[in-house]
Amino acid sequence: MDGQKTRRWLPRKPRLPRKRVVLRIALGLALALLLPVAAAGSALRASYAGSPAADAVTRGRDAVWLGHAWLDGRHGAADWAQLKRRVAGTGIHDLYVHAGPLEHDGTLPASAYSGARQFIDTVHRELPGLRVQAWLGDKVVRSGHQGLRLDSAAARDAVVASAGQVLRAGFAGVHLDVEPVRDRDRNFLILLDSLRPAVRSGGGVLSVAAQQIDPLPSMHTASGLLGSPKWWSQAYFGQVARRVDQIAVMSYDTALPWENLYGGYVAQQTTLALQVTPAETDLLMGLPFFHTDNLGHNGKAETAAAAVRGTRLGLTREDRHRQHFGVALYVDFAATEADWHAYRSGWGARG
Repeated sequence: MDGQKTRRWLPRKPRLPRKRVVLRIALGLALALLLPVAAAGSALRASYAGSPAADAVTRGRDAVWLGHAWLDGRHGAADWAQLKRRVAGTGIHDLYVHAGPLEHDGTLPASAYSGARQFIDTVHRELPGLRVQAWLGDKVVRSGHQGLRLDSAAARDAVVASAGQVLRAGFAGVHLDVEPVRDRDRNFLILLDSLRPAVRSGGGVLSVAAQQIDPLPSMHTASGLLGSPKWWSQAYFGQVARRVDQIAVMSYDTALPWENLYGGYVAQQTTLALQVTPAETDLLMGLPFFHTDNLGHNGKAETAAAAVRGTRLGLTREDRHRQHFGVALYVDFAATEADWHAYRSGWGARG
């Protein structure tokens, strides 16, 4: 009883005003969010530090995405002269020219690529040695009819048939860009398992545009729960890479605010992709040749120069002598002379 009386008369700890409690909780939550972000920022800055190896330069396996104007008659002699000047002496080997889009059921109207033969013949005459691939794509949906349904066997079969069409039209390959593909999507892998032998039997190569690799454990899972399947796990990226001849990472639209963070991010993405891409598969890191500013892309941060340097740093650290490696430039109609200069001066000339 005496002990209980003693406790009863101990002075009580004063209660914090409710406003202060709310502020403390908010501060704790902010720190919980900001500390990992700060740590990630420090890691990206560190990834951008150092010097790339002198021989971490073009292997002559680079690519550039070209808009549909090359096939529909909008480009003339001046445009051809400019393209020829820009790619001369560089490591560009592949032209991904937009020959779609695919219909939502996977079919492709011949009218979409009616100017293909003239374009391909002109490339062979004016830019000998370059390979022309048909860039085919569509928005992927999980329900409804307003996009491509990868879970539809009929739609997948139609995509394979569409690939056959463009190969018969003279294209040397198919560059497939359907997005967003969710991590661990088995239907996309099933499509690639059918598409690759069909493209190869037609004498072509199969290339895909790939989403970025999860930079932190399970980030792809969290982003998927929020409705934004931006990242693939490294394991899934490897599964895709093993099913194609060429894989181009869309290493832009990162929402990063500063150039050194973006460059470090590209270095990290390069390292992660190299670790799981087969040696015989061409791995290309995307360079941002566009300048639209929105929530996902800060043109002052996501520069071609930072992407080139980040790519070189990642290659230097992970697989310096790999030959099946390059960069892919997105996209020709938004590129500036400064972008092309950053590519040529930073990545080097064809050996």
